[in-house]
Amino acid sequence: MTFYDFATATVRTISRLVWRTRVHGLENIPLHGPLIIACNHVSNIDPPVMGCWVPRRLSYMAKKELFAIPGLGALITALGAYPVDRHGSATAAIKRSVEILRAQGCVGIFPEGGRNVTGDREARAGVALLASLGKAPVVPACIVGSDRAVRLHRIDVVFGPPIALPADRKATRDDLAAFTEQIMAAIAALAKEYGRRTD
Repeated sequence: MTFYDFATATVRTISRLVWRTRVHGLENIPLHGPLIIACNHVSNIDPPVMGCWVPRRLSYMAKKELFAIPGLGALITALGAYPVDRHGSATAAIKRSVEILRAQGCVGIFPEGGRNVTGDREARAGVALLASLGKAPVVPACIVGSDRAVRLHRIDVVFGPPIALPADRKATRDDLAAFTEQIMAAIAALAKEYGRRTD
């Protein structure tokens, strides 16, 4: 068992015991080929709780400030995370993401660029750009309940059907903008459906 496998198994156990986590739509995640998983982000526990359920190795783009925290930086690096400068150039992070996708890997990203607790943060076009450069479909994902994790609220992790840019031509700026909206609409639909479910 690799360290990654051990870590994800541990987080899965904790999430089940502490937050009674339920997972929906795992069948929507392709097990092979380049893939991006785009998820909402309302809590600091979202990356590990969502990532531990993905049935393939997931590499995260994470804010560079996390890598300066003693212990945490080494841990998330060992788990495949790589830094992005949210206030400067994201060129290095984009290049690393494309390398992973071209190697048939899976990248996790939060399109809003950080936690969106109030819901007023606009999505960035980065996820659509990566999908175009890496020729990868996008699985929209949603975490419901993590904003109330401190109160031990149940958490639902939901994966929707993959969506993709047109494969027969190069994506235009308008294509990328429309695809970003499509991704965010899919995430919002998952949040609306599972946010009101009590079963």
